[in-house]
Amino acid sequence: MSPRRQRASASRLFAVYSLASLVPLCVLGAVLARGYHQQGVEQGRQQGLAQAAVIEEMAIAPALGGVDLASGLTTGERERLASATDLAIFSGSVTHLRLRSFDGRVPFSDDGSVTGAVAVTDPAFVAATRGRTSADIVTDVDDVSAIRVLQPVVASSNGRAVGVLEVYLPYAAIAAKVQADTRRTILRLGLGLLGLFVVLALISWATTRALRRQAASHEHAALHDPLTELPNRELFRRAAEEAVSAPGAGGALVLLDLDHFKEVNDGLGHHAGDELLRIVSRRLVGALRTDDTVARLGGDEFGLVLPRVTNAQEAVALLTAVQRALGEVMTLEHTAISVEASFGICLYPDGAATIEDLMQRADAAMYEGKRGAAGIVVYDPVLTPLHATQSLVLQHELREALTRDELALHYQPKVDLVSGAVRGVEALVRWNHPERGLLPPSQFLSVAEHSGLIKLLTTWVLNRALDDYLRWTAAGCDWTVAVNVSARNLDSPDFVGEVTSALRRRGIEADRLCLEVTESVLAADARTAMDVVNALAAAGVRTSIDDFGAGYTSLAQMRALQVTEVKIDRTFVSGLLQNAQDASIVAAIIDLGHRLGCEVTAEGVESADVAEWLAQQGCDHAQGFLWLRPRPWSEVAAFAASRTAHPSVHERALT
Repeated sequence: MSPRRQRASASRLFAVYSLASLVPLCVLGAVLARGYHQQGVEQGRQQGLAQAAVIEEMAIAPALGGVDLASGLTTGERERLASATDLAIFSGSVTHLRLRSFDGRVPFSDDGSVTGAVAVTDPAFVAATRGRTSADIVTDVDDVSAIRVLQPVVASSNGRAVGVLEVYLPYAAIAAKVQADTRRTILRLGLGLLGLFVVLALISWATTRALRRQAASHEHAALHDPLTELPNRELFRRAAEEAVSAPGAGGALVLLDLDHFKEVNDGLGHHAGDELLRIVSRRLVGALRTDDTVARLGGDEFGLVLPRVTNAQEAVALLTAVQRALGEVMTLEHTAISVEASFGICLYPDGAATIEDLMQRADAAMYEGKRGAAGIVVYDPVLTPLHATQSLVLQHELREALTRDELALHYQPKVDLVSGAVRGVEALVRWNHPERGLLPPSQFLSVAEHSGLIKLLTTWVLNRALDDYLRWTAAGCDWTVAVNVSARNLDSPDFVGEVTSALRRRGIEADRLCLEVTESVLAADARTAMDVVNALAAAGVRTSIDDFGAGYTSLAQMRALQVTEVKIDRTFVSGLLQNAQDASIVAAIIDLGHRLGCEVTAEGVESADVAEWLAQQGCDHAQGFLWLRPRPWSEVAAFAASRTAHPSVHERALT
């Protein structure tokens, strides 16, 4: 959400909160005002009752002789009543006054009229005939608000109730006082409620602001990398979608990966690696334009969105400047280093129609840059090698193949060069691709290695090979089994436990398994690989150095490694009869392996003459098409059973 939309949303929330708090305050004010008004009216009634009681007791009762008013009044009584009430009528303290008999007649009225009197059926009149007094605010005959009081008249002479006094007292003064008091009360109440509303509004504003800041902080944390403060993968995707969908959009999506970042982490420590990432982030932002997007996608991978880039040349020129900025020497842990990076570019909208395709093709171009010398590669369906893009599809298909059980294991026998017997087998994975048929490992292992699927693949091969071991052992075949492992396996701290657990679950002795590690893996990360190999040896698992002679393993490493077998690379074996140097190298490896206490196996043996030469040099075992191409274990068992007790190494078997 943009800052403007956030502010608008917060303002709406504050307005709703304020109105919601104002409504109950207004209702409360109205209720209190009405209560004060009712209180004023009640005060007027009570004042009317008191005034009427005084009139009845001081003026009316003494003037009466004690006879029921239904019998009428005497001339003396009438004169005394007129004399007693004239002053009150004249002064305005009484508006109208009537004496009523219990049957409703009007023996006396201040103005002599009998109209406008309260009906005998009126509840107030009935109550007065029964000895109760009532007071109400009414409109009199002159259409003026007045306090009407009805109360029984008790003659002073005998103390008997002789009639009903109906008196109207002026209400205007009382009403004015009540209204003035009510206005003052409402004003005070209004000011108090207004102050309360202001306090609530301030609390609401402060709360809304705090919630807005907290929401903004959470949103920022959800969309930014905590280490570099750059946008993360999600925000990068949003920025890319917005750039691509803009009218008339044209630009470039770039993925870049730092070269040799792992060496910084391993050599200088992870804190130095973190600082390197922060420096790279600042340099990327500083080298690009203000409307370009820079994001950290994870690890040492960054993403760039470059709008307004019209062609490949412009993109390459811009990234060349970025590359120079990244390459400036920096000092980490008192060590001067220079950063290199590989860039993959995919232009939009011509390069791809969706963000997913843009990122996949930029990723393919980036890895092509890592393999080449340019470092900056623009994706092009013609110039970019097909395998760079096909690997993206192959990754997905291989992951699905692992779940659909499309993989299979073939085994190549390891033949004893003295006895000719099969001593062990090497597990080699094959892929029964639903469209492309049976694929050898050369067509998918590199994809698995680069994508991280190699760990899952090795786990599958290890477990399937051990299951097959149980099957051929039950069939009477006494073979060891060898499984190839990669650098990623040796880099995993859980790998040793995974291997020993797989053996333990099946009750297989550890020395019946041999794990083959290529010499290049040992040379790439000697310390880590050495630790894992020695841990496997301590657990009883045999280890073999595969493709020996083609890598860069030092003699110091060989001395420290607890390996049980050395396998001579096929490039030296295939031409040793024609090339004296190859023959010398193979002989030297055989002698070195034996002196280090290792068995020696030659790979790629395709002729009986080579097998005979190897046997004469003391090589222990050999593998190759001379005996059998990789086959399912049942076919290897049939091959082993067909051999005589002491076959010649020259004997060619099933191919």
